[in-house]
Amino acid sequence: MTTEQSDAKDRPAAAQAGGDGAAGPAGAAVGDGAGTGRPGEGGGVTSGDRHPTTAKGGPTPTVDEPAAGSGEGTGRRPATDGAAAATGEQGGTAGKEPPAEGTEQAAAWSAFGPAPDPVLGRPRRALRAVGRFLVHEWTLAGVAALALAVLLTWPTLRYPLYTLPQDYWDPSLQSWQLAWSGHILLTDPAQLWQSNTFFPEKWSFAFSDTLLGYAPAGMIGTGPEAAVLRYNIMFVLAHALATFGAYALARQLGAGRIGAAVAGVGYAYAPWLLAQAGHLHILSNGGIPLALAMLARGHGWSLRYGYRPRRRHAGWAYAGWVVAAWQLSLGFGIGLPFAYLLGGIVLVSVAVWCGRRWSGRREKRPFGLRLLLADLVGGALFAAVGALLAVPYFKVAELHPNAQRTLGDIDIYSPPVSGFFTAPAESRIWGGLHEGARAALPWHPEMTLLPGFVLYALAAGGLFFSVWRLRHRLLLLAGVLVTMALAMGTRFFGGTFTYVPLFEYLPGWNGLRTPGRMMLWTTLLLGVLAAGAVTAFCARVRELAAERVPAWPGPWLRLATLLPLLLVLVEGLNTTPHPVVPVQPAALRTVDGPLLVLPSSQNLDQPVMLWSTSRFQDMVNGGSGFTPDGQARVRELTLGFPDQPSVDYLRTLGIRNVVVLRGQLAGTPWERIIDNPVDGLGITREEVGDAVVYRL
Repeated sequence: MTTEQSDAKDRPAAAQAGGDGAAGPAGAAVGDGAGTGRPGEGGGVTSGDRHPTTAKGGPTPTVDEPAAGSGEGTGRRPATDGAAAATGEQGGTAGKEPPAEGTEQAAAWSAFGPAPDPVLGRPRRALRAVGRFLVHEWTLAGVAALALAVLLTWPTLRYPLYTLPQDYWDPSLQSWQLAWSGHILLTDPAQLWQSNTFFPEKWSFAFSDTLLGYAPAGMIGTGPEAAVLRYNIMFVLAHALATFGAYALARQLGAGRIGAAVAGVGYAYAPWLLAQAGHLHILSNGGIPLALAMLARGHGWSLRYGYRPRRRHAGWAYAGWVVAAWQLSLGFGIGLPFAYLLGGIVLVSVAVWCGRRWSGRREKRPFGLRLLLADLVGGALFAAVGALLAVPYFKVAELHPNAQRTLGDIDIYSPPVSGFFTAPAESRIWGGLHEGARAALPWHPEMTLLPGFVLYALAAGGLFFSVWRLRHRLLLLAGVLVTMALAMGTRFFGGTFTYVPLFEYLPGWNGLRTPGRMMLWTTLLLGVLAAGAVTAFCARVRELAAERVPAWPGPWLRLATLLPLLLVLVEGLNTTPHPVVPVQPAALRTVDGPLLVLPSSQNLDQPVMLWSTSRFQDMVNGGSGFTPDGQARVRELTLGFPDQPSVDYLRTLGIRNVVVLRGQLAGTPWERIIDNPVDGLGITREEVGDAVVYRL
């Protein structure tokens, strides 16, 4: 066979080997040699002077970057020198480019390839991770929620050591609660429920909601000033958590960022909540939407997108149950309805799952083993926390029958329909305008239930224009109407089919005397409806902007999407007073307990509880949702103090000292006791600052 015939016969094979170098072992060996463009190796150019990889439209590796599948570092045996030489001889006799020119061509084509990723050191990787964290949506949402809380609760943090929001009665009580829980858990946890107030009553820490979940904060600092500062900080943080929790829930359900922000702000700063500024246990509601968001995320469920099994995550389910248990530990006032809601969700979910299983629809398995375990463990934790917290309250109900509520108590606090459209006096926008409407309410502090006219309007629009499905909108509307009916207590057809059955048959429900606080759930549902409407509006704005070239009036329309959020914020502005807390009398820093401070009443005793945080000495004084019979008897018998009957009775109780505060006697039944003689009573009298101390 002649040389020309041999070249003609072998040239197609060589070209094929170069073009399919990755197809097989032999081809790979030949292709690797061609791909690297090594001098002296053939097969790198086809009959058209094109590189084999170039014919396919892809970049060619350079000399420094061996092609994938080459013999170097892959464990594949490279072609021998003899085979390479033979291939070079066969494929390079006709149309072969000089080695230098082939190298230059490969280098030119490598310019079109992707640049290699830079190898970052550990410090740069850490900085990049921190940067990603700082600009993450949830970081920005948390910072925004905190900034809004500082601004919209101002001037709470202006003088945080000396003032309290709304008044210094209930906030003083709750400042003491935070301090007591932290103090006793550090010193003697077994005595948690036997507080230093209401001496000698037992289980006195359970006379009202305890805010026990804030106990870690109570471990920092001592004394009244630290207690006031701690309360103010938690007051601001409670608003921030409520905003963030409702935002997270709306986002998990499928709302956009601006829509979720409307839901968060509307939930945390609804005008009716301004009347609750002195009730931290009501404002501490952010754990409710946050726990629901975590549980929905863990179960892969969204209102907008439905159930997505691949998005299940047992870790989020655990976190949701833990947050729910923590929310319950803040108090049963709003925690008890939340507990029953979670129980209802569990029952409905199990019923739906069983129904699908029986009907043969098993394509979507609602539980994996890990998620089922998370629900079992988390649900058990939640139930255990609820049961342990309920024990002291059942003890109190057993020892103090007058602590239990009656339907007559519910009647007093049940608001009429007009309450849903009346704002409290603390509302900067509507407070003055609604003064006449408030005067018509029997007990306006618990009956001004306006969630915001803007929120009403957005929710109404969400019934017709929304990203939620029609059936979901109808379910949300039904939830709004049901919770409103419950909030009316016995005013809604006597409560026969709404509040009264819950009061009579659900354990613990008869301890809730203010049905208007069910408005919390109405506000949350209205926020979800509003979020659907705002999200749909924002989506329509993006569509309109995309349809125009140039994108006009895109920027202005996008700015208009912030208008609902701004209007909701404006309705949340407040004029909440921040009175100065009475200064602690010097006597309460030195006098030992058990002691009695006179004058004594529900409101007067609450600052006394705050003053006791210096030493936590036992005292008869205390304020709560009811007055124990023993405390009422002490107040009655000491109207003539110091006299023989009152002194003998106090000694019987174990009282060692009585502190009379001169500055608070005016206008009280104890106004003249300071002039009563102590002769023949076996007691001593001592002036300590503005107080008079009687030692029994």
